[in-house]
This record gives sequence, C-alpha cells and structure tokens, in this order.
Amino acid sequence: DSTPWITASGTRCREGVIASNFLPFGTQVLIEGFGDRVFVVEDRMNRRYNKRIDIWFRSYQDARQFGVRTIKYHVIKA
Repeated sequence: DSTPWITASGTRCREGVIASNFLPFGTQVLIEGFGDRVFVVEDRMNRRYNKRIDIWFRSYQDARQFGVRTIKYHVIKA
C-alpha cells in the first residue's frame, strides 16, 4: 500500500506493535520469550490470518531470525 509505515489504527510502526485480527485495537499483550515487554495491537493482517499475531521487528533480518513459530501470549488489558 502507499503508507507501509502506518498501522491500521493510524500510528507509525515501532517496537512493541503487533498485528492481530482477533484482538481489538489497544489490547495489551505479554508474549512469552520477550520478558516483561508489553505489546499493543495496532495493526491488522490479511483476513485469511484469523488466529495469528504478527510482531513488528526493526529489521528484516531480526524478523527472519525469529521466524514463524507457535507462541504463548497473555492478554493483560483488553
């Protein structure tokens, strides 16, 4: 799209932003493996990704290194 650095909620991409189609915007989530870092749902993915979370990484290399995996998460504030 013409604004790749703008999330579906209208904010800029940055660390701590996640995309999810099944959680409402603003939901705060702890993801196991990231310590006490709080992630916030501010973006959406293609409609076919119904039960997935996409974590924003600063670099393509970091995202590739993390890869696709099954994670555990905890909603701390909906």
